[in-house]
Amino acid sequence: MSRLDAPLATGFHAELPPWLVADLDSLADRPLGTPEERMDLVNELADRNWRAGNGGPFAAIVVDAASGALVSAGVNVVLSSGLSSCHAEVTALTLAQARLGRWDLGAGGADLELVVNWRPCVMCYGATMWSGVRRLTIAGDGPECEELTGFDEGPMHPDWVAEFERRGIRVVQDVRRDEAIAVFREYGASDAVVYNARGASEA
Repeated sequence: MSRLDAPLATGFHAELPPWLVADLDSLADRPLGTPEERMDLVNELADRNWRAGNGGPFAAIVVDAASGALVSAGVNVVLSSGLSSCHAEVTALTLAQARLGRWDLGAGGADLELVVNWRPCVMCYGATMWSGVRRLTIAGDGPECEELTGFDEGPMHPDWVAEFERRGIRVVQDVRRDEAIAVFREYGASDAVVYNARGASEA
């Protein structure tokens, strides 16, 4: 059904799901001093997110790299918002920028880290690069995400890690990889909606 007869939009809005909003205070007090502790949280949020129907099995947090202080938490809210750009990384980065009041998360020498439960898709690759974070920690990189979930992650640059490193963004991989894959496997075995599925554009 066409909605072109509606007035032109002048803004857009997306929110974290209520279950995550309710937990933010307790998450801020959670120990996040190690990469494993940070990824444990991300994997937990990713698993809760798809089960709640907000979007895909993806989550991200922004933390102070030295202390582990939580700056923001995000999950994929594509389904609940109706906005295809609201991936977990974009959500977490945008909320961090809103909280700190600046588009450059690296301003003033800040050393902030984005933690995600897999390699960013092609869209989030660019969003991460331009956000100002100085570190990216991921659970893994490889075909497992697409194979198990059915998502299309896009045509990534073959030397994507080096491109980050050249821009002063340190990349750490394979933190709680098996746990991340377990979440993808559970999602893939469910009847959850897979938007932007692999092969859909060619069908």
